[in-house]
Order: sequence, then C-alpha cells, then structure tokens
Amino acid sequence: MIRAGILSDTHLVAATEQFKEIAARAFDDCDMIFHAGDITAMEILEQFRPKPVHAVHGNMCGYAARLALPQSKIIVVGGFTIALCHGAGPRHNIEERMWAQFPEADCIIYGHTHQPVCERKGEILFINPGSFQCTSAYSSPASYAILTIDGHSLNAKLHTIRTLR
Repeated sequence: MIRAGILSDTHLVAATEQFKEIAARAFDDCDMIFHAGDITAMEILEQFRPKPVHAVHGNMCGYAARLALPQSKIIVVGGFTIALCHGAGPRHNIEERMWAQFPEADCIIYGHTHQPVCERKGEILFINPGSFQCTSAYSSPASYAILTIDGHSLNAKLHTIRTLR
C-alpha cells in the first residue's frame, strides 16, 4: 500500500518551526507528497525530502515557484492516473472544470478554494485538502488529506490540523 500526503495553500514565506512540526506529524508515515499549489516559498517543499514530492504552482506563488513548478501535472501511481493542479476561478464549478481538463484521471487533486473536499463523482475521486494554514476568516479550519493506493482502489481521508499551541 502507498500512502500519499496531500496539502495545498500553505501561503508561507518561510518554513516556520510550527509548520515543520505539523508537517512531520501529519506526513511522517507517507511515502510521497502532493502539494496542490500556493506554496509561495520553495523552501516549504524541502520539509518533505527525501520523499518524492509532486507540486504545482498556484495563483499566489511567486516568480521562483512559477519557474520551478508546472501549472499542472499527471502522475501515475500504483496503476492509477492522478492529476495535480491548483485550480482557478470561482469555486462553484471548479470540479467540473477540473474534470474537463483531466478526463483521463482516476483522481484529481486541486486546491485554490481553501475548502476541503473528498468525494467521488462517477469513477473520479476529487480531493481538495483545504488550506494547510487557516488563512482567512471565511475558510475552513486548517486541513490536509491522506490518499491510500493499494493496487485495487484509491481512498482518501481529510484531517483537521490541531495547532501546537
């Protein structure tokens, strides 16, 4: 079985000690990491090395992240096609737009809305881990997701982050 940690919308300019501790606690037993954009500082991804890290840039990423990371990415893991992108535009139909962009995907991981989602629509598993940092009064609590791939199925679960304070 493969366990993949999924996060998005970190919106940090540096990897704080609190971020490092929460990330270690959340993803220590994961085999790989997916970051669905709005990283804002490439240093954030170093927290997860030497694990394989798949990341894309989002609308709030700076120049360095936009140069280093693609806008979207297709990854095949355990025989399943996983699409990774940040997303854009209004949240009310974002999944329909993702589905149109990645019709071949078994799983679509996206961010942007700060609203956690883990649901199947037809044969496609949609995962939005929410914001790893609770970044506004209008968003849900800080959250992430864990995707498990066992060769026969894809399953995911959302988790709320308890702060260290």
